[in-house]
Amino acid sequence: MREHELTLAQLQDSFTETYPRYTPNEATVEANRCLYCFDAPCIQACPTGIDVPTFIRQIANGNLLGAATTILESNLIGHSCGRVCPVDELCVGACVLGAEHRPIAIGRLQRYATDHVFETGARVFEPAPDSGKRVAIVGAGPAGLSAAGELAKRGVRATVFERQELPGGLSTYGIVVMREPTRVALEEVEFIQSLGVEVVTGVEVGVDVSPQELIEGYDAVLLAAGTGPVPRLNVPGEELEGVIDALPFIAATKLADKDGVERLREIPVGDEVIVVGAGNTAVDAATVAKRLGAERVTMLYRRSRAEMTAYDFEVAFVRNEGVDIRLLTQPVEILGDEHGRVTGVRCVRMRLGEPDASGRRRPEPVPGSELVLPADQVIKAIGQEKLTALFAAFGIESIGGYVKVDEELRTSHPKVFAAGDCVRLTGHALTVTAAEDGKIAARAIARQLGVEELRRDPSATRGRYMHGTTNDFRSVHG
Repeated sequence: MREHELTLAQLQDSFTETYPRYTPNEATVEANRCLYCFDAPCIQACPTGIDVPTFIRQIANGNLLGAATTILESNLIGHSCGRVCPVDELCVGACVLGAEHRPIAIGRLQRYATDHVFETGARVFEPAPDSGKRVAIVGAGPAGLSAAGELAKRGVRATVFERQELPGGLSTYGIVVMREPTRVALEEVEFIQSLGVEVVTGVEVGVDVSPQELIEGYDAVLLAAGTGPVPRLNVPGEELEGVIDALPFIAATKLADKDGVERLREIPVGDEVIVVGAGNTAVDAATVAKRLGAERVTMLYRRSRAEMTAYDFEVAFVRNEGVDIRLLTQPVEILGDEHGRVTGVRCVRMRLGEPDASGRRRPEPVPGSELVLPADQVIKAIGQEKLTALFAAFGIESIGGYVKVDEELRTSHPKVFAAGDCVRLTGHALTVTAAEDGKIAARAIARQLGVEELRRDPSATRGRYMHGTTNDFRSVHG
């Protein structure tokens, strides 16, 4: 490890959002390019079903409050999703202009609209009258917050329990500042709280409060706890100084973003950094290390590019940062000096055999292919442990380390639902899919508690709701 050589100004520039906010003229020009398709494929590609053509038309007409309302009616976490969604794989990737022209920048337009609401403090929704029903939610990440807000819109009061000191989950702690500044995640939490949601931080369910207390003290419980810490590599030398987990490393930059750029100087970074893993968290950790001033950053992955879980645009981005990706390379030992500090990583080359239980081809070592890579810091980004002990404490079934749920996210316990990454047995664990899980769970919980569905109040001037039999969330601002 060494002292940071970058100036505060350089660090500030390195940890500024990648894409600047649109100017009013830029947003209007971009919005007017939209064809406002009937049966638009971008709506179908959005996991939360945002009416994309409607909110873009509202931007074109200068109705930013209406545009934000259209977004947030479908996705209460739309402020974050406008920044962090893999839009090239979702709505933008489905845009009809993408085949022969430049697709609409849907994510940046979404961010433009929601930024307006959060900067002006405009109230988009009013909570429904109190139904008297109470729900406990475990985890203040996107799934838990989305569910809490949707329940509040139905008059069901939610209390969200979060073990961290700050709410927001990975939006606050785990998504790099260049994609989502910490203030955005915390603004979103305040927005959910404004609907009457109580968020209690620094309380770990299973330690400070028991699952049984929640089950007995509330009408329903939603488990939205995500996943656990990074698991061990289980190789010799893992205890050496300089071996760290990716999530706390990224979280340190998020807290520095909140507390002041000078805090970035306090984050240890090596000259020769090796990141073990090849998912989106590994990409983020490698990017952070490079921008903190590491001379060389190398990602190691034991399979081929075809098996990497990181999206193509993420891989292209990190390579553009100057990060080297070594495929078919497995670390087998972390080497150190007499002072217990990391000096290198012994690796072995791999080849792919038959598919394993995950459906991916199983990596097998190539005899006689060992090599040593120099390193003074090793960052582990090999996934996260499952919260099976917590699931067992709630008395609910799990499968493959994830909570077993039905289509409405009910668990095997009649009062317990689950949403977000802790149920993501298949598919990508994304902020937007967690937000949609929150919606699904909130609707199912409300129905189980006998709370009527919602319909829009046609006389309302903003997003007010009435109890009724339909579920019409279309905007009244356009």
